[in-house]
Amino acid sequence: MSISIKKLTPTSTFDNSLIETINEFLFKHLEQYGDPKADIRKAMEYSLSEEKGKGGYIFYAIENEGENEKIVGATVINETGMKDYIPENILVYIAVDGSQRGKGIGKKIMEEALNEVNGSVALHVEPDNPAKKLYERLGFTNKYLEMRWKK
Repeated sequence: MSISIKKLTPTSTFDNSLIETINEFLFKHLEQYGDPKADIRKAMEYSLSEEKGKGGYIFYAIENEGENEKIVGATVINETGMKDYIPENILVYIAVDGSQRGKGIGKKIMEEALNEVNGSVALHVEPDNPAKKLYERLGFTNKYLEMRWKK
């Protein structure tokens, strides 16, 4: 059994069923840190958009067991269209199959993503999210306290 990381970008060729499979995977495995499927799908569509000012990356981990391939992790990164004062990318979602956690899959996806993206990456993480430790080990720092105002 081996894990391989695959990447989708706006110029990738892919089947829409793959997008739906990744959407379902993220919805299920983000658990309490997730969003509705429609919101996850919007972030994925933004990542894969060729429209000016949009774009990004979707990385997903596949467990290879002969002819059976299974998604065991995925991340969605959107390009912000910014530079310097706001990082060029924002990590919107990352999840690992609940039965596969603790095996380094999240780290492997993140390392691949950080090597491939153009520019810096920001992310939002809830203080009690166990993934926070992974981000810190990868060099992410807490520069700001995020505040929001809703209309």
